[in-house]
Amino acid sequence: MGDLFDKIRKNPGPLGQYAKVAHGYFAFPKLEGEISNRMKFRGKDVLVWSLNNYLGLGNHPEVRKADEEATRQYGLAYPMGARMMTGESEHHERLEQELAAFVDKKAGMLLNYGYQGVMSVVDALLGRHDVVVYDAESHACLVDGVRMHQGKRFVYKHNDMESLEKQLQHAQNVTAATGGGILVITEGVFGMAGDQGDLRGVVALKQKYGFRLLVDDAHGVGTMGPRLGGTGQEQGVQDDIDVYFGTFAKSFALIGAFIAADPEIIDFLKYNTRSQIFAKSLPMPLVLGAQKRLEMMRDRPEFKEKLWTIVHALQLGLKQAGFNLGRTNSPVTPVYLSGGPAEASNLVVDLRENYGIFCSVVMYPVVPKGIIILRLIPTAVHTLEDVNYTVKAFSEVQSKLDAGLYDKEKYAVGLNG
Repeated sequence: MGDLFDKIRKNPGPLGQYAKVAHGYFAFPKLEGEISNRMKFRGKDVLVWSLNNYLGLGNHPEVRKADEEATRQYGLAYPMGARMMTGESEHHERLEQELAAFVDKKAGMLLNYGYQGVMSVVDALLGRHDVVVYDAESHACLVDGVRMHQGKRFVYKHNDMESLEKQLQHAQNVTAATGGGILVITEGVFGMAGDQGDLRGVVALKQKYGFRLLVDDAHGVGTMGPRLGGTGQEQGVQDDIDVYFGTFAKSFALIGAFIAADPEIIDFLKYNTRSQIFAKSLPMPLVLGAQKRLEMMRDRPEFKEKLWTIVHALQLGLKQAGFNLGRTNSPVTPVYLSGGPAEASNLVVDLRENYGIFCSVVMYPVVPKGIIILRLIPTAVHTLEDVNYTVKAFSEVQSKLDAGLYDKEKYAVGLNG
């Protein structure tokens, strides 16, 4: 009989194997100071492109005041208990109604956390006779929710409607025998590549195949649509989304999430979503804080204008400088470079230590060998000066990469420098 922990010692996992060299710098870095475009990293001032604070609400004075007043009035314990037992309040119900209206739905349900919440929603919606069909690039929370499903599941190629229809035909064959239904899952904005899900294409197949549609719009709510109500609103198909998921972790700059749908669906989910039934209610400061953020998002169009001014300037500047941004058509801005893990590491150290730019890096094994992605998140608190400086710095870094300077074992100041 072996020790359960033997496998951990032998195989720490595809990312865990790099923990000793990555921890504290490439993984689990500490950004300190006020949430803004400029913060401190390892004691140095850096220009930060890695915070999902799209509208700049994280440290807005009005938001801070609302958070402080709510905490002073209620503390972090109230309401005590799960919503179903002792954790209900008029403020929770009011926020749910306002969120639903914001995304053009009739009813809403708060979730304590996005990841666990939407996992549990997927689990609640699917019975063993049902079939789920999902986009190949769906977020890990959706994939984990699908893994909990005891029935059939099919994956279609990313944003490929021909592939989706093929999988829907398989799903129809299964449900013809089981009597179950079909749930299609996709995203409004895909958080790594930044491209919008082809919601119009998916919706066009609904009548033929009779499925229901769940859209994870974590990066879309608060950034997309004429009223910031999401990617379905942007594409004119919001009414055809049956279950809409949005998180507070991006544009709201908060903790929590929500589901919006028809009242009968929300009533079902309130009584069947295990991650909410058996979890403490969202604390009142977070509820009132979300209300304030929603109010500002809804009533102050200047936040959207500032965000998209920076998005357009950054993406245009990078494209004109010759960078490949892939297929993004959202604020998410990936910059694709060529190189291995060593080159990626040295390049990022150079950016952080010598240029004072902090952005996220994605490399093998998350993406295929030979690819480096520098992922930038523009926000309403960035400036055009930030954009110009970053484009210039990236151009210099690209020249160094092309010249092979990052092939050296230790190019920049480095982790121990």
